Amino acid sequence: MRNPLSLSDEDENESSKLPFCWWRSVEHFNDQGQLKLDLSNLSNLTPRVKVLREMERLALIAPEGLDDLRHKLITYRAGDFWLPTGGIKKEDMDIPPIVTILLVGFSGSGKSSLVNLMYSVLGRSGLIPFAQTSGNSSNYTTMFMEEHNVLRSLRSGFCVYDSRGLDYNRVEESLEGLSGWLVNGVHHHQLCFRSGDEASKPLVGSVPSSSSLSKFSWRKVNCVVVVANIAEIYQALKKGDAKPMEATKALFNCPAIRKCNENPILIFTHGDKLSSDERIDGRLKVSKFLGISETSGEYDVVCLTEHGLLPDESDPVTAYALTEAIYRALIQSDRSHPPKIRFKDWVVMLVTWLLCCIAAFFAFLADFFSKLGRKDKKLKL
Repeated sequence: MRNPLSLSDEDENESSKLPFCWWRSVEHFNDQGQLKLDLSNLSNLTPRVKVLREMERLALIAPEGLDDLRHKLITYRAGDFWLPTGGIKKEDMDIPPIVTILLVGFSGSGKSSLVNLMYSVLGRSGLIPFAQTSGNSSNYTTMFMEEHNVLRSLRSGFCVYDSRGLDYNRVEESLEGLSGWLVNGVHHHQLCFRSGDEASKPLVGSVPSSSSLSKFSWRKVNCVVVVANIAEIYQALKKGDAKPMEATKALFNCPAIRKCNENPILIFTHGDKLSSDERIDGRLKVSKFLGISETSGEYDVVCLTEHGLLPDESDPVTAYALTEAIYRALIQSDRSHPPKIRFKDWVVMLVTWLLCCIAAFFAFLADFFSKLGRKDKKLKL
């Protein structure tokens, strides 16, 4: 197997012209497709060059690393990436049987397309779509949560939930619904209903019966992945419309998400609708506005090729970036599992609750008799 670090000049020229190496068309690359860097001053790289270096890292690792990373996800079991901290043993941690990753984003951001790409890259499903996408139709929306076993394996240690797209015009209401998902948990075919849905967009799919819904397991969300349509955000900014950018910031900084994940993973989609310079510039603008690193925890994923097909093997950089994003999500999930609540802890909680109730009762009596005493004093006067 050929070492990717020892490519000939002819191979480098060919690789720089490949569609999935879109970033190599910017001015920071020479005619051989090599990034022009000042090796003596790497500590003062501009954010733009840092993004280009990150893309080069993915391109270097992807050909050899994709199968290895995919194997880690196939053999993954919940808790495999847990690390001992605070002197607590793994058996004392509250690790669920299935780790749940929730995709969130505004309508048209590409969540369902990402799910189909996961099936293609991780489950080797080929071109078969498993999740229905909105495409170019603005009237399409789904009202239900959908659980996806993207590995298509009976022993999969994680699942991915495709949620209903949030609304730019009702950000606060959308975030309230999102907070409910993170606090109460989610289940397959869970209805995601909002006020005004009856007269707006039509329901997609039949409404499941209550008896069938009771058979689905409730899942606690372990990791949230924010999906953003970078083309929509950038084009809106060019027109002077900051609503998509501000809404994305409100979503990314949602307290419920930050409580679940201190550093949510951010995936940019639809970047292929922009030029290379616009694509990088849009990523930098979003990163700066959100106040986050432009490289760590951010991924640029193409959901469809120019022919309208899933990239999969034709774009190893996209396939690897998506796989690494899921891998990072599982690492974050396994490192955030809480300790189990033991019987002693329940007793302490119960005693604390009883003492609080008793204290509240005596406080009420003290206030009642104090008011009664002042009233009697006034009557005597």
